[in-house]
Formats: sequence, structure tokens, C-alpha cells
Amino acid sequence: MINKQIQPISTLENFIKINPSDNVIVAVVAAQKGEILNVDGKEIILIDDIPAGHKIAAQDFVEGDNIIKYGAPVGHACCAIACGSLVNEKNIKTNLEGVLDYTWNPKPPLASKPNKPLTFMGYRRKNGDVGIRNEIWIIPTVGCVNGVVKQLAEDFSKKADRVDAVVAYPHNYGCSQLGDDHENTRKILRNMTLHPNAGAVLIVGLGCENNQPAAFRDLLGNFDNERVRFLVAQEVDDEYEKGMELLHDMYSIVSQDKRTEIPLSELKVGLKCGGSDGFSGITANPLLGVFSDLLVAHGGTTVLTEVPEMFGAETILMDRCIDREIFDKTVHLINSFKNYFVSNNQPIYENPSPGNKAGGISTLEEKSLGCTQKSGSSAVVDVLMYGEILKTKGLNLLSAPGNDLVASTALAAAGCHIVLFTTGRGTPFGTFVPTMKIATNSSLWANKPAWIDFNAGTLLEGETMESLCKRFVNFVIDVAGGKQVNNEKKNYRETAIFKTGVTL
Repeated sequence: MINKQIQPISTLENFIKINPSDNVIVAVVAAQKGEILNVDGKEIILIDDIPAGHKIAAQDFVEGDNIIKYGAPVGHACCAIACGSLVNEKNIKTNLEGVLDYTWNPKPPLASKPNKPLTFMGYRRKNGDVGIRNEIWIIPTVGCVNGVVKQLAEDFSKKADRVDAVVAYPHNYGCSQLGDDHENTRKILRNMTLHPNAGAVLIVGLGCENNQPAAFRDLLGNFDNERVRFLVAQEVDDEYEKGMELLHDMYSIVSQDKRTEIPLSELKVGLKCGGSDGFSGITANPLLGVFSDLLVAHGGTTVLTEVPEMFGAETILMDRCIDREIFDKTVHLINSFKNYFVSNNQPIYENPSPGNKAGGISTLEEKSLGCTQKSGSSAVVDVLMYGEILKTKGLNLLSAPGNDLVASTALAAAGCHIVLFTTGRGTPFGTFVPTMKIATNSSLWANKPAWIDFNAGTLLEGETMESLCKRFVNFVIDVAGGKQVNNEKKNYRETAIFKTGVTL
């Protein structure tokens, strides 16, 4: 793991050697062929032009030599690489293969205690749950009524100025699905309906779908029937008129809710990255790791997902499992996702996207070692399968793919109040909870102010992790207390349900 106090080891400020055992360095800014570097007392002449965020060979490599970054192999040279050359996907290959057997080598993390209690202003619900928003959500049981829910939300939002938002969440499913695939849809919609960021929810069904409204009502279990209402379009004369009536009834209740002081131990935060670059594992992801450790120390909850982006770094997480049961669940999490690839005749380790590669990430190990920085150093206390809801405070792992929309939806559906989303290339989207974008570099922060909410790129410019984390904690507390992030300001709110089975 990298030092939390990121500082360049090389003598030039524009290059970083992350770990003393690394045999590559990372360019902070673009460098030109012929430039001379001094790294650990050794002169390196650049043989290639080096884009920012990319790796430079700090030694000569022969075919088969391991490339070391973050203090661990991120692949091997697939040809000879001269010292000073660009190291990228053209001359490095993954070391990973197949489904593996694992051995538990527990390494208890260092426990930390908070200096003082922290709080945020949130909503305490009747059942004891806590929300950080007081919104009205309109959720379809089936995609056939997407137009209805969108029209209801658009029109009613004009009349609802005493709630945080009125939002429709259309999706494509709820019918023509079988088995686990159908149940996944129902679980995600159930978890959305019960999410405490919603002060009230209107469920709109068609009437003939597989996801029958009556059966879905039963799936909810105990719920507040004043704040969760049902509308079945085929059973009323005018679904729009009836929907507006129900929304007015719920609004009269929800608009009376007030924020109260809530201990930080009640906050649940999802950890996500997307559009990653060569700085993700150096700036923004380590920031989230430090924040995760701090939140866990306060008794709060964080959730790491994107299982394919744990491949190659999974043993780091396994060795931090709190007991053998959680270790076994983590092994199942990893290998079941690898078998998902195999069952669909796809390569397990072909993960970095074109954008990742352009940003300086060459192999899945490199991506995973950077990605898992978001989890900090806390113990792994539980492992959730897709569609399950959080039940244990601390650092949790969640089964979901790396896809940004699917994984962020899964985090929110697990009960996260906020998704913290690091990015080196930028993205505007948001899921159904505030989706905070944290830039890995200051250039992105400057160029996309309507997308990016916080800049971690200042770590490359001399700010200490301690200073950065202090500012970040205050920002997260402000967001939990009602400060909108950009996806909320733009009303970029979406859901994406994991589709794995047959469509009839």
C-alpha cells in the first residue's frame, strides 16, 4: 500500500515513485523525449514522450520481468523495455489467470480512535433509520409505465418546494425476466422504496407485469403506508389524476419533516471510481481510504464494490477480514464473479477500458491496486451479495460489476446515503443518492466544474493528506446536511439494474 502522506521520492517534483520498491515512476506532468531525470541518485534519460499519469521504466527490463508499482507486481514485460521508456499496455501483460484457491493470512489492521465526535444534520425516520435527503420518489414496478412516472415527477415537482426533490426513476425491467434475474430487479426496487433518503415513495405498476404490485408490496415487509403508496395504472380510470392525488397526500406529510443533529456513526458511504487514470491510485483513491478509516473509527459504514476491480488485489482485502467466515465469504465473492466471466465465455482479466489505458492504467492488477486504495486499512466486517442491505457497521464488500451506473445503483440500494466517486477523466452521471465526484487531478477540476465536486489533485501540488482529508470530511458533512452536489444540481439521477439472465 502507498504512504498516506504522498510525497515524491524522486528529486524532480514532476515525477513520483510511489513505493521504494517500485521499478517504474509516474509522470505528474507530460515529459518530453530526451529529458533527464534523477531518481534515487540515478540519471534516467527519457527515450519516449511520456503523457501525464503514465509510467516510466526506471530500469532495463527483459521479457518476463515483473513491473512493480505500489510495491507490488502490476504485470510483466512482454518484450524488452529500456530504462527511460514509456511503459503501457503495448509492452506489459497481466500476471493474472483463472479461478484461484486462497489462504487466509490475517493481518489485523491498526485500530484508530476519533479525536472528537462528529455530527451531521439529517432526517430521523419513524423506524429509526436516518436519511440525508427528504425527497419524493416515483418508482415503476415495470418499464411499461416509465412515461407515466416521468410525467408525474415533472409536473408535481413544480408544486413541491418544501421537499428536496421529486424524482422519477424509470428502468427497463420488471417483466419478461426469470429466476434470479427477476429477483435482482425486485430487490433493487424494494431497497430503493425503503431507502431513508426518500421521505415518501409512489410505486406505479401497470397491472399485468411479472413484478406484480401486490407481490411487491409483500416483499417490502413492514413499511409506513402513509409514505409508501401504490398506483396500478390498469385499475384506475386516469392514472395521471390519481397519481397527482396520491403525491399531494404524501407531500402534506413529507413537507413537515425537519433535519436534526445525527452522529457520524449513522452515515453510510459507498466507495466508487470510474474514468480512472494514472493518478487515481495516488491522489483521490487514497483520500477515500483515509476518509473510510476515519468514518469507520467514528462507528460509521463504508462499502467497496466493483468486484472485477478487486482481481489482483483481492488478497489485500482477504487478509484484512475480521474472521474466517468473512474470509470465506470474500473468497466466494471473488471466485463467483470470475465464474460469471467464464460462464459467459469472456476473459477474466481484460478489464482496463480505453479511457483507463489512455490515462496511464495498463493492466487489471494496476487498476485493482489503485482501486482498492479506497478501502483504506480497516478490517473487512461483512460481505454482501447483490441486492442485500447493509447490516454491519464498518467496512463492507458488495458484489457488483465495475460498470459505473450499475455499481453506483447497487451501493445506493445497499443503503448508502452518498456515493463518493473518484475520477481522472470525469463523468456527469449520478445515481439515486448524491453522487460526489472527486477529481484525481487539478486539470479535470478546472475543466469540468459542472461535473466535479472536490479536487484531490492538490496532493500532487504540495498539500498534505492531513490537510486535504480535513477539508474533505467537512465537505462530506456539508453534503450529508443538505449541500447539493453537481449531479443533484443538474438533476442527473439514474438507476441501472444488473441484468444477468434470459429476457423472454
